[in-house]
Amino acid sequence: MPNRPSFENPVVIAKPVLVDLDDFKGELQEVWKSGWLTNNGYKHQELEARLQAEIFDGFPTSLVSNATIGLIVAFKTLGITSGEVITTPFTFPATPHSITWAGLKPVFCDIDPDSMNIDVKKIESLITADTKAILAVHVFGRACEVEKIAEIARKHDLKVIYDAAHAFELELNGKSVACYGDASVFSFHATKLFHTVEGGAIVFKDKHLKEKCDIVKNFGIKNEEVIECGINGKMNELQASIGLLMLTEKDIERNHRAMIEGIFHDRLGGVDGVILPRKSGDVTKESLQYFVIRINAAQFGFSRDYVHENLKKHNVFSRKYFYPLCSNAKFYRDFFSAKEERLPIANDVADRVLALPFHGGISPDDAERICDLISSFKGN
Repeated sequence: MPNRPSFENPVVIAKPVLVDLDDFKGELQEVWKSGWLTNNGYKHQELEARLQAEIFDGFPTSLVSNATIGLIVAFKTLGITSGEVITTPFTFPATPHSITWAGLKPVFCDIDPDSMNIDVKKIESLITADTKAILAVHVFGRACEVEKIAEIARKHDLKVIYDAAHAFELELNGKSVACYGDASVFSFHATKLFHTVEGGAIVFKDKHLKEKCDIVKNFGIKNEEVIECGINGKMNELQASIGLLMLTEKDIERNHRAMIEGIFHDRLGGVDGVILPRKSGDVTKESLQYFVIRINAAQFGFSRDYVHENLKKHNVFSRKYFYPLCSNAKFYRDFFSAKEERLPIANDVADRVLALPFHGGISPDDAERICDLISSFKGN
């Protein structure tokens, strides 16, 4: 065991970025003065416009109350109301749940062993006459093979939606990842680097889809007439106010996380059996949302669960993310596509993956000590 002691205070997996309280009060005073708390208020309009211009390369952007609602609204906006949607089992439950809530059926596709994203080589074998869309996930902020997915979609006349919950500010070849697919849905939950406490955004390629989306998320109302079976998916002014302040705060958090990421890479890169996230050459800006390792028990000497439990004994709280697989949940495990033998890579990865604490509350010394602990657990 390392000579340095365990952590006196818990080192948590995630810690929300808190904006300056006085600055937030200033935003609230403006909201109170306007008397406009929701329904496309001034703060909502400003945040939406700034995100579209500053983050999403000018692509039409629509703010929503949360990303799960955003995915459901995206299906409705794209006119996908029945049939099957090919997706990944290695994701947060919101991904397949949104498909189900939209009246569609998720079909699980195995994942790539390196990127942990949906395996593009296995998508076409799952396409049937009932397939309407592909819902791919940029897992842990690592971009999917977007060009190959686009090629498959064109060939089979499918819509492509990206669950980009982890991919805020992710750029490929200098362009926002939001420029791929028919729609990308981002999460602004409190655990995200950029957040609005709860919230999210849908980014479209087509401005007419944004116009339709704004109707769908507002109960289907246009000019006082109900023209769609819509839903209440609007972001309120308090959420938007946090988001406006976070546009400044996020860069401080990003810089700190980049430093911590460097320490993790330097210190764990030589530990046999610890597999680090590989950086893709076409990524010109990372999301820095998570730092996730995998434990190869045969090489490391102990399992992921052993590392997870022993970190807890030292007051370090990692997360087995994503475990268990969505396909193993009782809602989906009887699906033919959810059978374990059809998802060998996803089931294997789910038993190995471990998200480390990764946020602005971790000092460089904390990161060094976490690496010391993981190294000390290694078997001979």
